[in-house]
Amino acid sequence: MTGQVLKVAVAGLGAVGMPVAKWLDAGQPGLRLVAVSAGDRARAEKRVANFKTQPSVLELPELVASADIVVEALPPEKFFDLAEPTMAAGKILVVVTVTQILDRLDLIETAKKTGARLIVSTGALAAFDAVRAAQHGKIHSLTMVTRKPPKGLLKAPFVIEQGIDLSDLMSPVCLYKGSVRDAALKFPANVNVAVALSLAGPGPDATSYEIWADPAVERNTHRVILDSDATHLDFTIAGVPTEENPATGKLTPLAVMATLESLV
Repeated sequence: MTGQVLKVAVAGLGAVGMPVAKWLDAGQPGLRLVAVSAGDRARAEKRVANFKTQPSVLELPELVASADIVVEALPPEKFFDLAEPTMAAGKILVVVTVTQILDRLDLIETAKKTGARLIVSTGALAAFDAVRAAQHGKIHSLTMVTRKPPKGLLKAPFVIEQGIDLSDLMSPVCLYKGSVRDAALKFPANVNVAVALSLAGPGPDATSYEIWADPAVERNTHRVILDSDATHLDFTIAGVPTEENPATGKLTPLAVMATLESLV
């Protein structure tokens, strides 16, 4: 797509969407911010009022029609309100809320028919290229262990449903151990990076996952262990949480920026 300016729309103006929108507004070669969307339209209009070039504030269906690329930075329950029309319209969708993809792989079939692209932004982790490469051989096991400050897990559906009190935690607690697919149901806003890793590797059912609430950590920490016939990987990433949403790392919006740059 080199040589043309691509119109970009950002859905969601939270800890991911707002930094991306500001970055686009600052001026990026080959990219132009044309529209944004958020749950509170009046608040969204105020948040972009001082942009150099003020984008349109639109509802999700209008947002899709306005752009070549749509950045998804929404709450999990709003994901399909954006993903379905974007795939149907043959546009590019840059995805942050990866957990929602697992039960709707029909979106990929729609994309094949319409020419749409669904691109997973993978900023909270590294070595996806090595995992994808290992998948062409034989992966014996792929495991990810996440440790987060308790405040980043307070709103997880599983924590709320089970009545788990994380407010005064004194020692680490393992909240879940099992497959990535099951973890995505229990922690839809917390395990996007694990879903992305599983899709690069043997899939969500064959990728093991643990998530811990750990009062001793200040960063969202992920350890990945891959054992295959071609390589052994064991690495850790400790992402700095955003001030606005401690469940989201500061690297996530930066990864979206890098993804957008790669498209031009």
